[in-house]
Amino acid sequence: MIKIKNTALVFVVLLLCCFTHTFAQTKSTALPLMSWVAKTGAKSFPSSQRIFNVNNYGAVSDTTTVNSSAVQKAIDDCAAKGGGIVTFKPGRYVMGAIFLKTNVHLRIDKGVLILGSQNFDDYPEIQTRIAGIETSWPTALINVINAKNVAVTGNGIVNARGKFCWDKYWSMRKEYDAKGLRWIVDYDAKRVRTLLVQNSSDVTLKGLTFKNAGFWTVQLLYSHHLTVDGVIIKNNEDGSGPSTDGIDVDSSAWVLIEHCDIDCNDDNFCLKSGRDWDGLRVNRPTEYVVIRKCVARRGAGLVTLGSETSGGIRYILATDLTAKHTDNGLRLKSATIRGGTVENIYFQNSVLDSTRNIFQFNLNWYPEYSYSELPKGYNYDSIPQHWKAMLHKVEPPERGIPTAKNIFVNNIKATNSNKVFEVTGLERSHLVNFNFTNSVVTAAAFGTLDFSEEWNFNNFKVSVIKKNDLEKKTGIENEERLK
Repeated sequence: MIKIKNTALVFVVLLLCCFTHTFAQTKSTALPLMSWVAKTGAKSFPSSQRIFNVNNYGAVSDTTTVNSSAVQKAIDDCAAKGGGIVTFKPGRYVMGAIFLKTNVHLRIDKGVLILGSQNFDDYPEIQTRIAGIETSWPTALINVINAKNVAVTGNGIVNARGKFCWDKYWSMRKEYDAKGLRWIVDYDAKRVRTLLVQNSSDVTLKGLTFKNAGFWTVQLLYSHHLTVDGVIIKNNEDGSGPSTDGIDVDSSAWVLIEHCDIDCNDDNFCLKSGRDWDGLRVNRPTEYVVIRKCVARRGAGLVTLGSETSGGIRYILATDLTAKHTDNGLRLKSATIRGGTVENIYFQNSVLDSTRNIFQFNLNWYPEYSYSELPKGYNYDSIPQHWKAMLHKVEPPERGIPTAKNIFVNNIKATNSNKVFEVTGLERSHLVNFNFTNSVVTAAAFGTLDFSEEWNFNNFKVSVIKKNDLEKKTGIENEERLK
């Protein structure tokens, strides 16, 4: 049975905005069995208990000495001797980029504060992927690259002090916007990530508090069998940092994220798989990911799929989550040159309070950022390679049309939201087989559903507590109930 208040408004919205929409009762509320869930997460953990204290390698606790070399010496010695635990005496340690190796456990205990260097020279550039494009980019503060059986744990704090990156971005943004280069400024303003896992496996991150990321906080890239447990992210302490995502799972698989608490200024828990021509070239999905028992505070999306969808995003379970003043609950975003398929997504057993949109799905997201065009006055032959990658046309164009299907939403409670739905599919690519069951949501407006097909509702209760503009224009006054 469908139980929705203001259903007359619902149908007016459907008739005006979404001619192909199907509003029907599901045949069953049972979700498919997900036997893959138990297989997510790191399969091993560094076992050696040999201690390598960075202070014995020359690290100094103050607020001026850059300790990257001393810490790296401890890591290298630990790895050379078969692995162990790299530790710090209590204190404050300034660091640039460090690189963990196979069988190394970096432990940042309570009483240890890592301060990120604010000098870009302390983060040498490497080949990596940023926002869906493979390019040269500064290393992260903590890097796990081409390694396995690695851990970063502890109850200490890593403060990236990223405001120097934020200031650089906003300064460049003013200049680039004026030149019609909004689409490339994020790639030219090379900002520092806090922790990168790349081409690695069996990696565990547990218990740390990360603050004030210069860019994304934790990026899990081209890796598999990873665990992120009990991590706290606080990126808004020094102001509002642009693009300070919480945790980005980027073309990676068999990932378990649990017991995390994120306050950031962009997407909180985000699934990505490359963008446009370059992402379609790599063609590597994000798949088999569990996000459970986590909290999202300020941020753009509790769980976000995209906008980098080129390699596909599939088999995602997001369950037992809480959103508090997060912009969006479940968010899907892509563009008409991204391509890829988002499918088999399970969002359930979660509580959302004071979100802007409970559900936001958009396959033509943020055109000024999503679509690249070289302004007049630029010579294509002399522009940087990553500009050319962004400008590379997807051929045939149909390959760039993204698709989204088989989304299952169950047992969601949402209160004090602005809108239930902000949904925009494509005329050439409808949002197909979205299923909403056993949920109670309250918002000021129902919202809109464009180009959605085979949307099924069963015991999905919507309370619209304030008239929206459409209601006022159509003169709808009465509350009705559809059975």
